[in-house]
Amino acid sequence: VHIITMNIVTDPKSTLPLSLCEYGLRTHEHSIETPHGLLHVTLHGTSNTRRPAILTFHDVGLDSKSCFSPLFKFEEMQEIVKNFTLVHIDAPGQEEGAATYPMGYAYHVCACVCLCALGFRSVIGVGVGAGAYILSRFTMIHPDSVEGLVLVNIDPQARGWMDWAAQKITTLTSSLTEQILSHLFSQEEMSANADLVKSHRDRISKAPNLINIELFWRGYNSRRDLILDRTSNFKCPVMLVVGDQAPYEEAAVECNSKLDPTTTSFLKPSKLTEAFKYFIQGMGYMASSVMTRLSRSRTTSLSSSYSMEGERERSRTLSQSSQGGQMPPSPSHTMEVSC
Repeated sequence: VHIITMNIVTDPKSTLPLSLCEYGLRTHEHSIETPHGLLHVTLHGTSNTRRPAILTFHDVGLDSKSCFSPLFKFEEMQEIVKNFTLVHIDAPGQEEGAATYPMGYAYHVCACVCLCALGFRSVIGVGVGAGAYILSRFTMIHPDSVEGLVLVNIDPQARGWMDWAAQKITTLTSSLTEQILSHLFSQEEMSANADLVKSHRDRISKAPNLINIELFWRGYNSRRDLILDRTSNFKCPVMLVVGDQAPYEEAAVECNSKLDPTTTSFLKPSKLTEAFKYFIQGMGYMASSVMTRLSRSRTTSLSSSYSMEGERERSRTLSQSSQGGQMPPSPSHTMEVSC
């Protein structure tokens, strides 16, 4: 996946476009020109730019709507929506109604969101799968632009020779749709969520921009290693989220092992949404928000479960806090989310 840094010269005191201020909490869409085509961006939430924007990046086979709408429409997320501007990026050619790229098109992913053009100096990144990798790479290149990262089902490793050979065989025996479904779901999840898997299969196989999806998929599979070690980690707090049966569970756990253990905390909050609020509070925002369970429970073994439409039945959350973060002390330094 090629990460393109865009140098845009604007007034540092610039604010959000007037149209967004007028729309308030309503959704507003932008198409931003880049050297590699249009970048589709959807904004909603507050128009206050004194706080970082929450920037999302979706996985392969999804777009920003199908990936993040269930989460940010969830009732308990509305407090965050009312306090932050959400910036949803669609990878080039992945949004609804996108024009189909010609054969042989050189596909690039633009991870720089034109923060100055939109009036933001920093963001809190939320990425899933390929989006988690892209935002991680962006954070390494622009550490001062990212205040925090939430990485869901991240695989920081490049494809090895065994993976490459397996991918070649899979390409010969499986359709693009089935390859992407195997990326999104494990075999256990496919068996347990037949209706959800069918809806994704139908949507991907019938997508008019299937060529664009294939280009994104190929680009992700040619990614390079994220160079992580305990002495040169992300400068910002990081929360890792991975499903217990997700295809990349081991990869996410391996990623966590490379983070500095002295700045890593694990918890068992009741909900992913509340864990997200807690993560934001640790960066000094939403201090008055009521954290019903996380703030009250600091024992070594906190456990609960929940279900959310379109989400995995269980997930494990690993959270890294920067030295400047305000995470409350925990005797076990263990964080796990059951959902």
